[in-house]
Amino acid sequence: MKKMKFLALALSAMLVVSGCGSLNNTAKGGLLGGGGGAVLGGVIGNIIGKDTKATAIGAAIGAAVGTGAGVLIGKHMDKVAEKARQIENAQVEKITDANGLDAVKVSFDSGILFAVNKSDLNAASRQSLSEFAQIMNSDKQILLDIQGHTDSSGNDQINLPLSQKRAEAVMNFLSQQGVPYGQFKNVAGYGSAYPIADNSTAAGKAQNRRVELYMYASEDMINSANAGTLK
Repeated sequence: MKKMKFLALALSAMLVVSGCGSLNNTAKGGLLGGGGGAVLGGVIGNIIGKDTKATAIGAAIGAAVGTGAGVLIGKHMDKVAEKARQIENAQVEKITDANGLDAVKVSFDSGILFAVNKSDLNAASRQSLSEFAQIMNSDKQILLDIQGHTDSSGNDQINLPLSQKRAEAVMNFLSQQGVPYGQFKNVAGYGSAYPIADNSTAAGKAQNRRVELYMYASEDMINSANAGTLK
């Protein structure tokens, strides 16, 4: 079973690489929004980024996503990513969600967001998150996953609740800035389980102490895209 799973992942990765080639994000949105992309979406989500979780961001929907809808969502998420890049201290990248559609990942170092072993937001992070909230408030068809992480110091009894509190602190602050709770879909702490850097160095630990925010298309946005009305 493990061998078959590995072969499936390898084949999926080959298909994505050979199919996407030098395509830009918008073109990729169209490819992933078409027939085969929706089927491979969950697998693709698992292989994008070193710290991607066991399941892709968001939840798969039953509705079919046409190629044209994928293109529109790709263009829309390009605009969302560009807005997010204007936020100081934010690292922004495009990823793929559970439906094989373009999504946006925004990361914040906990050195910016939190003091060591604390879940209280500092002044600098409040400013950055206020700007992030403006993006969410201007686009009610975006859903958001928030994920908290720690470095490897301590154990799960410390790191898991700490990372959860950090994720919830971000959610609560964003809600105070007017973001409806309905836009928050998955808010979770993962402790030190998903490092993106070497925990044996101070610099690596600093990178691993982070919060990640994932913006992706809601079913309403997908329906708008299918209807050709998404801008």
